[in-house]
This record gives sequence, C-alpha cells and structure tokens, in this order.
Amino acid sequence: MSCTIIVGGNFGDEGKGKIVSHVAHQDRPTIITRGGVGPNAGHTVMVGEKKFGVRMCPSGFVYPDARLMIGTGVLVDPRVFRHEIEVLGVEGRIFLDKRCAIIEESHIQEDKTNTHLSQKVGSTGTGCGPANRDRAMRVARLARDLPELQPYLVDVPLEVNTALDNGENVVIEGTQGFGISLYFGSYPFVTSKDTCAAQMAADNGVGPTRVDEVIVVFKAFPTRVGEGPFSTEMSSEKAHEKGIQEFGTVTGRERRIGTWDGEMARYAAMVNGCTQAAITGIDHVDPSCFGATKYSQLTKTAKDFLKQAEEDIGAPVTLISTGPELTQIIDIRDEYE
Repeated sequence: MSCTIIVGGNFGDEGKGKIVSHVAHQDRPTIITRGGVGPNAGHTVMVGEKKFGVRMCPSGFVYPDARLMIGTGVLVDPRVFRHEIEVLGVEGRIFLDKRCAIIEESHIQEDKTNTHLSQKVGSTGTGCGPANRDRAMRVARLARDLPELQPYLVDVPLEVNTALDNGENVVIEGTQGFGISLYFGSYPFVTSKDTCAAQMAADNGVGPTRVDEVIVVFKAFPTRVGEGPFSTEMSSEKAHEKGIQEFGTVTGRERRIGTWDGEMARYAAMVNGCTQAAITGIDHVDPSCFGATKYSQLTKTAKDFLKQAEEDIGAPVTLISTGPELTQIIDIRDEYE
C-alpha cells in the first residue's frame, strides 16, 4: 500500500503532469485522483508525438490501468469535463465526487469582467474564484444536483481509502504551485485556495497518517504566468537567449522566466512536508543533458546544480526531467528506499 502526493513547489507549470504520468507507469496505482482548485490549472502531457493539455481530468490518464477521480474539494466545469472525456477517451474510468461544487456560466462571466480579478490579480477567467466564494457562502450547486453528471458520481474518499485498505497504490495529483497558494503564496496574486500537499489530501478525504510520500516538483528555471512578484525573474530577452520560451496551458499567455530560488524551494519543501523532490528542465541548465535517462549521463554542471538544489530543498532529488517527452526522465527513487 502506498499513497503518494505530487505537488508543485514554484508558481505552477513545473511539469507535474509528466512526473505524475511517469510515477503512474512505474508504481501502477489503481486510482489516480486530483485535488486543487478546478479547471484554472492546466497540465501538459507529451506521449511520443502527441501533446495533451488537460484541465479537469487527472494528468495521469495516460496510464490506462488506473481509475481516474476528481476529489471532493475540486470545482467542476461540466462543459470542460465532458469535452475532456471525449477528447482523451476516458469514458468508463473517470469519476468525480458527488459533492464537487459546480462552476456556472455566471461565475465565468464574473471572473472575466471583474477588474480586480482579471486585471490586478491576473485570473485565468475560468470562474473558479467566484465559484469558490459561492461554495463558502453555501449557495453553489453540487455535482449531485446535475442529471448529466449522475453516471460519473462516486464517493471519492470512500473509494480512495478502500483502495489503501486493500493494499493498493494511490496517486494524488496537486495542481498549480506553492507560490500561488491562497495562504502561503504572494497574496493577493494567488489562486482561490491552498495548493499544498495537505490540501490535496483533504480534497480527497485522505487523512495525514495515510500519506507515504510527498513529491514536490520544482523547475530548474521557475516560471510564472500573470501578475505578482517574482524575485528571480529574468528578462524575456535573456530567457530567449537560453532557449526558454513557454506559454500557459490554460491562458496561452507567455510565461515569465526566472532563475532557481533556493530560499523559496526550502520553504515550499518545509510547508509541503517534502519527502523527495523532482527537478524538471535540467536540459536548460545544460542542453547536452537533453534526453538523458541515466544519472551517469548528466554533466558536472547539471550534477552541481542538483547537489545545490538538494541542499536547498532538504530532501533527495529522485526524479530528474531531461526533456518534454514521457521517456526523457531519470528515476533514482530506488536508491533512497
């Protein structure tokens, strides 16, 4: 039995989707379930030449033998949910908790037209903030209130805990990143909820004593979409010189690029209870590491960076991404068991 939570340690866009997919293929969980805010978080998963951008479905969908779930604490946009079921071909193995709150069209319109949210905070315009407000006010509709969602409804906490009781593996996906947590991020330039590992467990009804591993994903060169402070940000010109140019999965906005922030990494690891870390984008530290699948293939420059990162994080770096494709990863978790 193993319950692993995977969360982001920067501002989102750390490459959690790829890490979740890799861990799923290696650990073979029977359930992959997600916590987090809702469809304002996008995950990009590349399998061979195919590129998937998902907002509601767990990014571990690429592992075909797991049932996919959306936890109680997650906001659901039925339109996005139904679209992804069709596009990703996950009908019959995706479920959501009957108590998930629903994002209405009115929430989306308010999110887009509210000047504080759209202009100052830099909201994604997906309706999540207004929907979470209505949930707190106890006026939001829940998934159980919509006939079209009835075939997908389950009790996620019961399903997950029963799987753990039966000795099965479960992976819980986080969304977004530590830096935009409602509580711990750079308020008010944050999302409408906490994004840490403890929140992901709570979103799925998993008590803290049932969690075995917390993998915090960090980017070698952190990125941020939208407004808010970014202490290590570099100019877009310098980022382009390094060959780094990225765009948000949901918004399409160009991501701001920064250098490694050891202080933030240390704090994020502390609050999340990090037991091991993943580093993505090591090929931007040294392009000659692109596509490496063994630690021995990394250069001294890359290894020195990883050593410093481990010191900053205070936990072993056991997963190292060397490119966007699912196979371009170094997994040394066995060395720390």
